[in-house]
Amino acid sequence: MQKLVSPVGVLGFGVEGKSTLDYLVRTGVKDIVVMDKNPVELPVLPKDVKVAVSSGEKYMDGLKDCVTVVRSAGVYPLQNEIFHFESNGGILTSQIEIFLEETKSRSVVGVTGTLGKGSTVSMIRHALNACKIPCIIGGNFGVPALDLLKDDSADRISILELSSFQLMTLPRSPHVGVVLRVSTEHLDWHKSVEEYRDAKANLVRWQKRGDYCVYFKDAAPSEAIARESGAQKLCYGAKDSDVVIKAESLSFDGYELLLRDCKVRGAYQLENMAAALLAVKALGADVPTALQSLKSYEVLPFRMEFKGEKKGIEFYNDSYATRPDATLAAVRSMKRPFALILGGSEKNADFTELSIALATLLNLKRIALIGATAERMAESLSNAGVSVPMKIFPGLSEAFDDACSLGAGSSVLLSPACASFGLFKNYKVRGQCFDALVEKV
Repeated sequence: MQKLVSPVGVLGFGVEGKSTLDYLVRTGVKDIVVMDKNPVELPVLPKDVKVAVSSGEKYMDGLKDCVTVVRSAGVYPLQNEIFHFESNGGILTSQIEIFLEETKSRSVVGVTGTLGKGSTVSMIRHALNACKIPCIIGGNFGVPALDLLKDDSADRISILELSSFQLMTLPRSPHVGVVLRVSTEHLDWHKSVEEYRDAKANLVRWQKRGDYCVYFKDAAPSEAIARESGAQKLCYGAKDSDVVIKAESLSFDGYELLLRDCKVRGAYQLENMAAALLAVKALGADVPTALQSLKSYEVLPFRMEFKGEKKGIEFYNDSYATRPDATLAAVRSMKRPFALILGGSEKNADFTELSIALATLLNLKRIALIGATAERMAESLSNAGVSVPMKIFPGLSEAFDDACSLGAGSSVLLSPACASFGLFKNYKVRGQCFDALVEKV
């Protein structure tokens, strides 16, 4: 990899920024500038490492003291200060770019999409473990990519969950790129739908013939992104695909996987399984072993997680559903009459498609709304013709009590279609609060 030219800036000092600083110190960089809007607390560093701090509203003033800058994913790259930095010869890079250069993109699987990234990444790991192929997981999934280099192994597969934030300026693609269902998201950060999807395309845009691009054929944006890749293509979808997905099963290389034989709930999980199977096939894993292993795969917390049945009511925790598409997939998987808890913080999402779908669901019997989006969601639902009882509540506890009023034989689904901020620190805390309410039933 090309040596990072000092002084090196760390732009954004959250979890990823702290990981970047650690990497720079590990690799011998002595002259560093840390920039963040919030107050910066530095760890104890070697005496020969010089770190300058630029914080507060004018934190980007620190750019003038840098030659190379490692942008943290949450920092929007198309800002005037960054433009001027690059125009004056500054070098902008990122954790993922450094990681791919360090590893030469060898044995790296990158997964992106609007829906299912975390589940697919963990399914790939589950299948590779069953095939006894060493692997590690990271990126947007828990562990910053550069932390994975602390214990690097040439024969180990690195599986990275990658968001549009991480991909936006990426000039290099992994060996295997997986493009899941792509729609629209993060329009409170991206300037347009086109910018969001263009960022996603960097996952596969720089691939060569010896690489692999796995994509969902039935989503037009995903198929369009796949056309940007020069790699060998593997696709999944309802027909004419390498993996054919049916209502409750999938077919792959002459084998069939039935959803009823699996631990996961929701037919939409078949898309994630199909993507995972194609990814492990591209890596040379044994297909029958991989497919068989997915039967024992257990869903990640707060992803359409079945919490049990109490007093005849089934409870499903889908707190991770922070966008309408995710909730749409969840509600379509419900079998019983059910009550739905919706709402959260504002991300300027369009609720029209979700509202229209909810208006057609005969087993949807109640809707409880919470959070900053509650009134806007209520208006969208009413405009779409949703006629079931619907009410806005001050918090999750009150909404939960209302949802339980359907009684025995019903289900309660928390699938908010929105982020959690305002009422909760994050989706995990929201999910934990739901779990606590279920425990008290």
